[in-house]
Amino acid sequence: MKLSVIIVNYNVKYFLEQCLKSAFISGKNLDMEVFVVDNNSVDGSVQMVREKFPEAKVIANKENTGFSRANNQAIKLSKGEYVLLLNPDTVVEDDTFEKVVAFMDKTPDAGGLGVKMIDGKGDFLPESKRGLPTPSVAFYKIFGLSALFPKSRIFGKYHLGFLDNDKIHSVDVLSGAFMLMRKSVLEKTGYLDETFFMYGEDIDLSYRIVQAGYKNYYFPQTRIIHYKGESTKKSSINYVFVFYNAMVIFARKHFSKKNASLFSFLINIAIYFRAFLAILNRFFRRIITPLLDALIILLGFIHITEYWETHVMDFEHNYYPPEFLTYFVPSYILLWLFSVYISGGYDKPIKLFRIVRGIALGTVAILVIYALLPISMRFSRALILLGSLWAVSSMLITRIAWHLAKYKNLNIGGQVNKRIVIIGKGSEPSRVAMMLRQSGNNAFIGLVSTEENYSEKAGYLGRLAQLNEIIEVYNINELIFCASEISSQSIISHMSGLKDKPVNFKIAPPQSLFIIGSNSIDTFGDFFTVDINTINQTANKRNKRLFDLLTSGVLTLTLPLNIWFVRNPLGLIKNIVYVTFNQKTWVGYNPNADNTRLPTLKKSVLNPADMFAEKNLDPATLLNLNTLYAKDFRLENDFRIIRKAYRKLGRNR
Repeated sequence: MKLSVIIVNYNVKYFLEQCLKSAFISGKNLDMEVFVVDNNSVDGSVQMVREKFPEAKVIANKENTGFSRANNQAIKLSKGEYVLLLNPDTVVEDDTFEKVVAFMDKTPDAGGLGVKMIDGKGDFLPESKRGLPTPSVAFYKIFGLSALFPKSRIFGKYHLGFLDNDKIHSVDVLSGAFMLMRKSVLEKTGYLDETFFMYGEDIDLSYRIVQAGYKNYYFPQTRIIHYKGESTKKSSINYVFVFYNAMVIFARKHFSKKNASLFSFLINIAIYFRAFLAILNRFFRRIITPLLDALIILLGFIHITEYWETHVMDFEHNYYPPEFLTYFVPSYILLWLFSVYISGGYDKPIKLFRIVRGIALGTVAILVIYALLPISMRFSRALILLGSLWAVSSMLITRIAWHLAKYKNLNIGGQVNKRIVIIGKGSEPSRVAMMLRQSGNNAFIGLVSTEENYSEKAGYLGRLAQLNEIIEVYNINELIFCASEISSQSIISHMSGLKDKPVNFKIAPPQSLFIIGSNSIDTFGDFFTVDINTINQTANKRNKRLFDLLTSGVLTLTLPLNIWFVRNPLGLIKNIVYVTFNQKTWVGYNPNADNTRLPTLKKSVLNPADMFAEKNLDPATLLNLNTLYAKDFRLENDFRIIRKAYRKLGRNR
């Protein structure tokens, strides 16, 4: 046997499906076997592989054994002359396997090989080729010098930015996303080191291949899509600790004691430095917009107050006491911003109406509170109204300015401006278009044919050869490739060729209700599915959480009454605590159904089946109820379920 392909999967069924499809096409002319090692996924991955790819050899683990151990399970069983470790979130070209095997056949000193990788936007991924993370190289990467000077022969050694991305090179380290090795070399070097649970194992094995007298080659004459880029979100604190600790393990294993100690010292500094930056970055990204809003509103309010004192009311300057601007105005601003937040004014895409609604609600709340205050603390209703007018005006002006400047994709509207082209032939493009429309997507949707002859009446804008012109003429910002009608090679070529255009790319697997894609290196995947008002939408998640907190507050205030009517008073008290601290939700899924394909929710006290307490519902019906609850979420449904099953609020499970 020539090639053994090993794919380790964990809860990425839809990416895995597309990966396997491209892999079997790429290896159709080779004597090849494909292993899928599943690390106890709960998304139905194993069932999907067995149904759609019966020729694949499945190893279904009962626990998440980690990347190294899972690969080793399949390597031990593999019979191929070459072993390829392939990530499930990749798509290979139709001739990738033939090209890399041919290169290895004619290059006897090649122990391992990696290929040119692009991300979900068609951009080159620098981790396609890497240098050995020596203490100096690690230092440059940790403290950002490699990012500042990527093409420097001194500072750019981690990603070897000084090497031509389109030429074959001997490199130190291969990426675990696509790592082709001779089985005979693996028998000499040993398999993946299972000390590494995640990250670092590819560096370690690449180093051992070189130590055994072989070379690792970067081979750019074929390409793959790697959706996740260099793994998970770079701002993740967990990523920082796991990745850099893996580098410590590598240093202790291969460097001298002195160098390993220095490396460990640098890494420990880096861990806390990067963790601090990650926390700071996350906090800054969340707080920067409200903070700017607060500052602009405050400055405007100060100016309005001064003008009102001296020019309208003809008062002496500083007529209002210092406490007004020190305590009361900031309180007004906080209430306005909180109202905007719960109204969805900070959600993306920006909806101007939500901002207006939030300021209006906040103003009403301020005026109600104002009326309840002592006369000595009622300074001016007019200033409150003028301040609210300034608040809404300033927030609308800044959003419009961001939209016009296209600042960080803070666009107003979003779906209204989306213009999508679906590329394929036959009935598949129409099916995908219908799916998008059923999901409530109100975008402009056009079709592009991969055939010369097509019908304009069917919604086709032109041929694939005219794609550049179609993007410009129709101002297209998203392309969806029908995987059943267009080859992976063509998809990758078009993504690379259009990487400088402001378009996003997605792939529609054959007959699937999902469309996979990635708009940035920090986004694992974007899914479209046929839904109405799904519970995992940002606004719905926020509203559900606020509803939970409000319900907990009401139940706490009425606790002396509730303990007489709820069946398990102690359980009610526990549930109030759990929900308040976000360990539970008052209403969610019934646990007696298979909910693995539904959006994740916290463990719930009640569920939709409690509306039919007198009926004994089978698992299929329970799943249907859960699905309806998730697909068409409404707070009134939560309220109805709580009202109907009020006596069960003390339920323990």
